[in-house]
Amino acid sequence: MSRSWTTRPRRDGESQDAYVFTSRARFEEGIEHGELLEWTNFLGNYYGTPIPQPPDGTDVVLEIELDGARQVRLTHPEALVIFVVAPSREEQIRRLRGRGDPEGKVEERVRKALDEEPIGRAMADAVVVNDDLDRAVNQIATMIETRRAPRSR
Repeated sequence: MSRSWTTRPRRDGESQDAYVFTSRARFEEGIEHGELLEWTNFLGNYYGTPIPQPPDGTDVVLEIELDGARQVRLTHPEALVIFVVAPSREEQIRRLRGRGDPEGKVEERVRKALDEEPIGRAMADAVVVNDDLDRAVNQIATMIETRRAPRSR
């Protein structure tokens, strides 16, 4: 699992290692020097993934948004893109509020999701509804194993 960089502040109670929390200047330096596989400015903050260097035979799992997925697809057309959605808009809102997002950010994220969801569904190789975490993780793991199988022969 890759660890993304972000310029947003850490939320109350959020793990220190949820992201690499960095300054705008450092993030922009990473962009300028080609250190990022993908990046975007999402609702006023940068988010991005440093170019991974996994050991041979290891898959890299990225938890990224739509702009990042487009960038990865351009540079790695073989990438498996899985679009994960909440079971309902109401549940999405409940989860955003539950993690401590201010109401204005919740509204922004929901508006963005409404705009982007049809694009993400069309671009993805598969869609997973995250209504049960264990089931969603198992579905994703099965898709990765299925994609990996022809490569390992």
